[in-house]
Amino acid sequence: MLERFHYDNRIVKAFLFASILFGIVGMLVGIIVALQLVIPGLNAAEWFTFGRLRPLHTNAVIFAFVGNGIFAGVYYSMQRLLKTRMFSDALSWIHFWAWQLIIASAAITLPLGFTTGKEYAELEWPIDIAITLVWVVFGINMFGTILKRRERHLYVAIWFYIATWVTVAMLHIVNSFEIPVSLFKSYSWYAGVQDALVQWWYGHNAVAFFLTTPYLGLMYYFMPKAANRPVYSYKLSIIHFWALIFIYIWAGPHHLLYSSLPDWAQSLGTVFSIMLIAPSWGGMLNGLLTLRGAWDRVREDPVLKFFVVAVTCYGMATLEGPLLSTKFFNSISHFTDWTIAHVHVGGLGWNGFLTFGMVYWLVPRLYGTKLYSTGLANAHFWIGTLGIVFYAIPMYFAGFTQSLMWKQFTPDGYLVYKNFLDTLLQIEYAYWLRALGGVLFLLGALLMVYNVWRTVAQGKLVAEEAAEAPALEGVPVTSDGGYWHRWIERSPIWMLVLSLVLVAIGGLIELVPTFLIKSNVPTIASVTPYTPLELHGRDIYIRDGCYTCHSQMVRPFRSETERYGEYAKAGEFVYDHPFQWGSKRTGPDLLRVGGKYQNSWHFYHMLDPGKFVKGSLMPPFPHLFENTIDVDGTKARIEAMQTLGVPYPEGYGDAKAMEDLQAQAKLITDDLKKGGIEIDGDREIVALIAYLQRLGTDIKKPAAVAAK
Repeated sequence: MLERFHYDNRIVKAFLFASILFGIVGMLVGIIVALQLVIPGLNAAEWFTFGRLRPLHTNAVIFAFVGNGIFAGVYYSMQRLLKTRMFSDALSWIHFWAWQLIIASAAITLPLGFTTGKEYAELEWPIDIAITLVWVVFGINMFGTILKRRERHLYVAIWFYIATWVTVAMLHIVNSFEIPVSLFKSYSWYAGVQDALVQWWYGHNAVAFFLTTPYLGLMYYFMPKAANRPVYSYKLSIIHFWALIFIYIWAGPHHLLYSSLPDWAQSLGTVFSIMLIAPSWGGMLNGLLTLRGAWDRVREDPVLKFFVVAVTCYGMATLEGPLLSTKFFNSISHFTDWTIAHVHVGGLGWNGFLTFGMVYWLVPRLYGTKLYSTGLANAHFWIGTLGIVFYAIPMYFAGFTQSLMWKQFTPDGYLVYKNFLDTLLQIEYAYWLRALGGVLFLLGALLMVYNVWRTVAQGKLVAEEAAEAPALEGVPVTSDGGYWHRWIERSPIWMLVLSLVLVAIGGLIELVPTFLIKSNVPTIASVTPYTPLELHGRDIYIRDGCYTCHSQMVRPFRSETERYGEYAKAGEFVYDHPFQWGSKRTGPDLLRVGGKYQNSWHFYHMLDPGKFVKGSLMPPFPHLFENTIDVDGTKARIEAMQTLGVPYPEGYGDAKAMEDLQAQAKLITDDLKKGGIEIDGDREIVALIAYLQRLGTDIKKPAAVAAK
């Protein structure tokens, strides 16, 4: 007997329009930060600098644009695949509004400098808690819908949604362990090498399980729908799913090759990254071959055009990623703009174009009308494609140029380009072209906004879409004598449990030994905790996003030791909460900068880099000379570090810390005064100078070689 019910399209519309809105915002911020790298004057205010806006750009694109796109696609496809309305309308709207509030809080706090300094996880602890709660709401709504379904079979798209939910929950919770210092300040529970491993276990798999697996689920639903063809191979989708979620979780350490991470962990990351080519390309081919017999339509249908390029970019990125995970290619690409090109091929092509195709397919159906203009959609496709080309190709050339220049020696064995700035000026053209690519991509998206607006205007929202399906009866899951995988396809709880087990295996094997076996992080006797003034300076360094341009990881290459000094040791970072190894060098590495320049050099360099270093593209930081150090927060910082195991003396934060802070500040201001610089000791620039002058000096001490 057929049951009548209605699909909820209001929630789909809300998430879809939020995705469009935040996509425009995220792209606009991306163009601004691209231009800030070549026009330092655009860093116009303390809250409007590259270091503050770059995390805003990544968060806006990943969690606002892509995140809302995921939820729109999941809420639409899940209802139809399961032949039921969402479990709870109330939970759907709580999910929607809470997610938008989280996005708004990120848009406010990140420019204000409230950041953890951990890539893709910059939001501070109250927002992390809110994300966890909202994710639980989403999970209850999703699994409640699955359990009340009228379709026993769980289609492959649902598998990817389940794996996404459970893995993102695990990643977020583990990586977000931190100890609060104040309402918007915390320190990572992990330090140094361990923090780096946890962060990139999270960071790589945030890409895997937020930017990839849910979009693969959307691909498996929307691509066959748009092509009006069945998925090419259901067996291949099964292999694709289980192989992908098991292998992906191991690949995080490939972000840390040639670093102070133990070699065994680096090797594991490389091996599993190379293995990823097979399931990733299996999924890509499954998507493209779904269009068999429909290729003539691709010429005319903009939705299929977007989907084809999206899946192709997915294939390109998932081949390039494993190649960059080998030590040969990593030695060339890491810290360069090659990585930026790689990331944006996936971000703009895979996530962006799949979202655009989904928008063009969904909006006419939500509003019971036809797309206003196929011509405008096709124009969007070609302009957006040009945007990707103008963005990615110059960045590839910039990356190759950087690597070659950094490693070039004269016949006599000296670095040809010892001055890091020479490299940056050589690739300035590429940064301009990258900005042009961003403008083109945004222009295409604005055409989409106009097209969507006109489509909406000529239709009417089908808020309650009528549907009917027979009730799900209690048929035993093995009654059809079907394939071996049928039982799991019909058992959402087992799907959840097995997905969790598979993704947890790799994480446990990589993380646990690094924490429990002391030989993985050998200590160095001369490495001591940061002084209170240096600790404040480090917090300022993180707040202003200095880590977005500067690394603190000298790799064991002759070119790097000649330029920067002794290669990095694991024991140097045991008091770094969080680690500051960086992922991109727009400026030189700073691990050994301590003692390299006089205090006055740092003072003038931060005041006006362009005047002090001819040709510098670094922005000035005038607020450091006006803002005062948060001395009232010194005790809380020291006590938080003591809780984390940093060996400050008992009661040190009460009075002695302030005495030491003031004494060290006086040493710096007295030294500056000798050069004719008058500055109060309570200014942030003094703390930052103290931190920079500390970097790398521990191993220069006589006892540096004595391990505990």
